[in-house]
Amino acid sequence: MNVKIAESWKNQLAEAFEKPYFLNLINFVKEEYATQTVYPPGNLIFNAFDKCSFDDTKVVILGQDPYHGPRQANGLAFSVADGIPVPPSLINIFKEIKEDLGKPLSKSGNLERWASQGVLLLNATLTVRANTPGSHQGKGWEQFTDAAVRCVSEKKDGVVFLLWGAYAQKKGSIIDAARHHVLKAKHPSPMAANYGGWFGCRHFSQANAYLSGRGETQIDW
Repeated sequence: MNVKIAESWKNQLAEAFEKPYFLNLINFVKEEYATQTVYPPGNLIFNAFDKCSFDDTKVVILGQDPYHGPRQANGLAFSVADGIPVPPSLINIFKEIKEDLGKPLSKSGNLERWASQGVLLLNATLTVRANTPGSHQGKGWEQFTDAAVRCVSEKKDGVVFLLWGAYAQKKGSIIDAARHHVLKAKHPSPMAANYGGWFGCRHFSQANAYLSGRGETQIDW
């Protein structure tokens, strides 16, 4: 299958693209796009892999579903397209960055600026039917994104994994914590964050300190 992703990811995931489950998944996704309103736009399904190559990946943030509202999803976890109001979870992420690093709150929710610095913003499920969260779960996306996470874990060293919430932490159980820096916190959604465990996690300064210690360039969050 020919998909728009960075060449290094295409090489790393070549085997996954040929698995029977992936071929079944693509047939399902094609049918959904033909008969339903589905997000993100088809050309952005693999945007996380296109905007952050395997070779450049030094931080991984795991999300769950793409946003399911009109014009929100742009193929990057927690990110929204330019000109779209910043969602509540991302507002809380920006608030923590402000407290952690002293940076002003970002007015743009488009996180391509992170991806271009080596932050893989990976949702577990890469597509969703409009206004129906979870609608494309259990169709094969999770196996594919597990393959990507496993690939980073097994073939790279010293990557920072930011696991926010129980879902991400369960998915992250396949990460080799002896080779990588794994940080865990509550999910930044208002429902979880307001009960403690998100604000004050200081993941952004911790990630940068770890990267600096390895001689890597810090992320401009």
